[in-house]
Amino acid sequence: MAAVVADSSSDSIFGKENGVHPPKQLDAGALFVLKSKGSWLHCGYHLTTSIVAPVLLSLPFALALLGWVGGVACLILAGPRWGKYVVGPLQFGICYGAVVAGSLLGGQSLKFIYLLHNPNGTMKLYQFISIFGVLILFLAQIPSFHSLRHINLVSLTLCLAFSACVTAGTIHVGYSKNAPTRDYSLNSSGVNRVFGGVNAVSIIATTYACGIIPEIQATIAPPVKGKMIKGLCVCYSVILVTYFSVAISGYWAFGNQAMGTVLSNFMGNGQPLLPTWFLLMTNIFILLQISAVTVVYLQPTNEVFEKWFADPKMDQFSYRNVVPRLISRSISVIIGTLIAAMLPFFGDIMAVLGAFGCIPLDFIFPMVVYNVTFKPSKRGLVFWGNTFIAVASTALAAVGAIASIRQIVVDAKAYRLFANM
Repeated sequence: MAAVVADSSSDSIFGKENGVHPPKQLDAGALFVLKSKGSWLHCGYHLTTSIVAPVLLSLPFALALLGWVGGVACLILAGPRWGKYVVGPLQFGICYGAVVAGSLLGGQSLKFIYLLHNPNGTMKLYQFISIFGVLILFLAQIPSFHSLRHINLVSLTLCLAFSACVTAGTIHVGYSKNAPTRDYSLNSSGVNRVFGGVNAVSIIATTYACGIIPEIQATIAPPVKGKMIKGLCVCYSVILVTYFSVAISGYWAFGNQAMGTVLSNFMGNGQPLLPTWFLLMTNIFILLQISAVTVVYLQPTNEVFEKWFADPKMDQFSYRNVVPRLISRSISVIIGTLIAAMLPFFGDIMAVLGAFGCIPLDFIFPMVVYNVTFKPSKRGLVFWGNTFIAVASTALAAVGAIASIRQIVVDAKAYRLFANM
């Protein structure tokens, strides 16, 4: 990934807006997508949108696989981030995987809204995913991270809103006469329990992950020092409120019957367990926020493509740059939408992202890079602590990869391509 991490010399790196041509060595993707004009608040909006997303609705399901002790422990331990160290191919994969997952979740939200008003409707999930893909097709043309700052402020508000709605909804269901019988025991046993637990860890790692921290840092206007920390504080304040409230209330209300996304638990025997208006409002919040999330994760892939196809010597909105941008971004969205429609297994996709992308990016490469770069004493705790985390995470990622693929194979026996989940 050709990310440029901004610092006090960002003016010389990115050139001046509207006038001076950028240096020849600067790629068009970095120039156009990663404009260094944002404040620390803008950074906080971007970070929050990239991390606090409707994927957190899968946290009750993860707790159902781990139980109270293991689930809450993983929520706490997964918080610290070493995300500024990245590896390009993995980063690209996880960003594009997030686009696929976002398209799928957007389609599920649209279908949920449709069924609220027409319980006997015949439209299929892949049709709703396609409709959502059309929306993203338009939003994908927003040129840069900086152009998204107002959208991401709204996104921050929306993630607080839908998390509050989901938490209130689960508490209401939990105390209602229609409350499901709660059982906190683990459903599976033996090897299935092991694989389920590893899948849960992968899901939790994915919800916390942000593979685009360097790109977001590159959007901050100089001087950068201190602004990134402030932005992270904004983001993790929202994480603390949303993740734990949804995860704990969802698992408390539904126990080991928590589904891949907790919204599915709000429908009991085909009938809503909450007022229709409340479910409609919650899903509209989710739909709008996942739109912003999907567009944010498209930006790093846009940077890669525009590095190849755009001309940094010409204006961003010149015919020469607009046409390749329109084509490349449209193709990216179409392919992501097609994959989401073909493989509508949201929980499984989350586990795959965690095993193949998030765990290596967040827990393996940072430790290795730190030891190689800073060369701490091999007799010290830092070196061996990093080594232990890297080795243990490597083993976890390997088992997680096997477990996530195994789960997809299991689900594939019950579902077909373009399944109507």
